[in-house]
Amino acid sequence: MTLTTETSRTGHSWQSLPAAQQPEWPDPEALRKSLADLASYPPLVFAGECDQLRARLGAVARGEAFLLQGGDCAEAFDGVSAEQIRNKLKTLLQMAAVLTYAASVPVVKVGRIAGQYSKPRSKSTETRDGVTLPVYRGDSVNGFDFTPESRIPNPERLKQMYNASAATLNLVRAFTTGGYADLRQVHAWNQDFVRNSPSGQRYEKLAREIDNALAFMQACGVAPEEFRTVEFYSSHEALVLDYETALTRVDSRTGDLYDVSGHMVWIGERTRQLDGAHIEFASKIRNPIGVKLGPTTTVEDALTLIERLDPEREPGRLTFITRMGAGKVRDHLPALVEKVTASGAQPVWICDPMHGNTFEASSGHKTRSFDDVLDEVKGFFEVHRALGTHPGGIHVELTGDDVTECVGGGDEVLVDDLHQRYETACDPRLNRSQSLDLAFLVAEMYRGH
Repeated sequence: MTLTTETSRTGHSWQSLPAAQQPEWPDPEALRKSLADLASYPPLVFAGECDQLRARLGAVARGEAFLLQGGDCAEAFDGVSAEQIRNKLKTLLQMAAVLTYAASVPVVKVGRIAGQYSKPRSKSTETRDGVTLPVYRGDSVNGFDFTPESRIPNPERLKQMYNASAATLNLVRAFTTGGYADLRQVHAWNQDFVRNSPSGQRYEKLAREIDNALAFMQACGVAPEEFRTVEFYSSHEALVLDYETALTRVDSRTGDLYDVSGHMVWIGERTRQLDGAHIEFASKIRNPIGVKLGPTTTVEDALTLIERLDPEREPGRLTFITRMGAGKVRDHLPALVEKVTASGAQPVWICDPMHGNTFEASSGHKTRSFDDVLDEVKGFFEVHRALGTHPGGIHVELTGDDVTECVGGGDEVLVDDLHQRYETACDPRLNRSQSLDLAFLVAEMYRGH
């Protein structure tokens, strides 16, 4: 992939528009140097893989597959260890195995991984004990420690983000093709969860069914290659546009622009202004694009986003990630789905049951209730069932570690437990047990759909 001057200008067309949530880099020359370095680095993903994901998402849009998208709220540079990456991947593979069997459809597996190092914030500064500093915007921009040195936006961190993403992707590729993701092994992990977890015991019947299906295929001598390896894609929020642009290249096969920082990128609720830089940037690249839709989204907003980002009405190009909140999803989602469907567009509809359900616990921790998360997914399914449309998937913030960040779930986490392992750099995540709990419950909902 080489970047020509002409198409480079096209990729930079967002720069004349207002760009929300961008860091205030103090040294323009340091930024220019970092971006020049990034522009010379190899792509993190290949354009052909992005095309493959777009085709898989096309199947989701047509109702022939289900999308499981999950991972950290915000990745951290000190979280690029084999153990943490493996635990995250393991949890997603376990969830996918349950959903694949119970829903009897292929599950497209996309991680919030290898690039999720930037976070939008509601304020640009933070004040503690009378001291005001720039807010933490993710490891790609500045440090978490509340010190003046740590909080200065540093463009060298953009290169660190690239290197951390490359290391993560390298390990994920090794795990997913090297036998670690073998379906029989993944199912053995699920059996372990069912056997040893109070919440898991509810799913013994489903686990036994999967057991029998695998035993039957083995007896018939069926051992397809698909059992041994899995397709796994990376995604992150395209927030820091300088970074995404430096990694936008022309595909030598087609002449099209691709953001080679990840297979799929999404635009957040805070940056989806129709006349803003993020939508302009996304409109120029051929990757699959996601857009977060909160409860204030109007039908006109949704239809304009389709016009801007999916003018060809190509199934798999555009994914609407709805984040309404458990109390609002049944009221706000129906009109959007109904009018978008009537327009002839075929976006993928998936539910993010995390971001609309955050509250502050009495302990002062930002948390989410597992019951609210589950209720929003239920509402999402109910709306699609009523309209005869396809509930295409779920988008969750999770970790493979036994953290205590969200309350509830089968192995119940109480408010008083939150302090024990509250490790997130930003928003509260489901732990491994809560994630698997959700997968089994979603599988039951999908069966009933």
